[in-house]
Amino acid sequence: MTDGPVTLVGATSKLGQNLMRRLAGRGRKVIPLGRRLDALTPEQRTDARHFDLEQPGSLQTALQGAEYVVSCVHAYDGAAVVAALPATVKRVVLLGSTRIFSRYSNRNIEKQKDAVAALANSGIPGVVLHPTMIYGGPADANVQRIAAYIRKFGAVPLPAGGTALLQPIHTDDVVSCIEAALQRDEAPGEPVIVAGPQVISYRDLVQAVGRAIGTSPTVLPVPGFALQIAAALTAAVPGIPTIRIDEVRRLGEDKTFPIDEMRRRLGVEPIDISTGLARTFSR
Repeated sequence: MTDGPVTLVGATSKLGQNLMRRLAGRGRKVIPLGRRLDALTPEQRTDARHFDLEQPGSLQTALQGAEYVVSCVHAYDGAAVVAALPATVKRVVLLGSTRIFSRYSNRNIEKQKDAVAALANSGIPGVVLHPTMIYGGPADANVQRIAAYIRKFGAVPLPAGGTALLQPIHTDDVVSCIEAALQRDEAPGEPVIVAGPQVISYRDLVQAVGRAIGTSPTVLPVPGFALQIAAALTAAVPGIPTIRIDEVRRLGEDKTFPIDEMRRRLGVEPIDISTGLARTFSR
């Protein structure tokens, strides 16, 4: 990696916090940018800068002088980040999402596509990383939510019994991909899909989470429309992990991708799901 400090947009996000810890452990200086700087530790606030995407010009001001930039804000805000980059930037890494490939198009997916196009047209060396479902750590809203359902009900409802396929990736591997994207000569260019090495069904993922926490859960096959109705109620019922309707729709959608480019351009070999879940629930 270069010697210059890394300016981290969205430093208070879960992934941003993970990346800061990794870079700090390597002796790297990070300039955190965030909307709520009180969410940072006193040490992290030393060089922190405030920005708010709803305040025009605040991100451009916060990015002044930046040379190496990582954006961990929502993927659909990527175009705003590119627009605010100063001429001093030598490399930028944007976090996208494989949701961009969903057949259920919406405004946020179109804004993701705008971010990819904005970086390609900017002339700035960099890359968009599209992670699949990220898991790992106590703040993980994916497998931890599955674990919460298992602990509370002993069962998890899934459309068609959870036959759809996915490729979860551990947060530590995503951080490794970001580091590599900052450093490696091969990284800049077309977006790179960042995914785990295993294709697994949602049913098998639920069973794997159950084994990791020492139980054997039941998967309840539920019609997709019924689960969408139930999802709308989760936000109103205390004590039940919430799930959005758009998330329910995607539970029935296969999300599998080749990771040859991740291995070739980033040099990262992701850990398997069993190892990742063991790491997740031992923390």
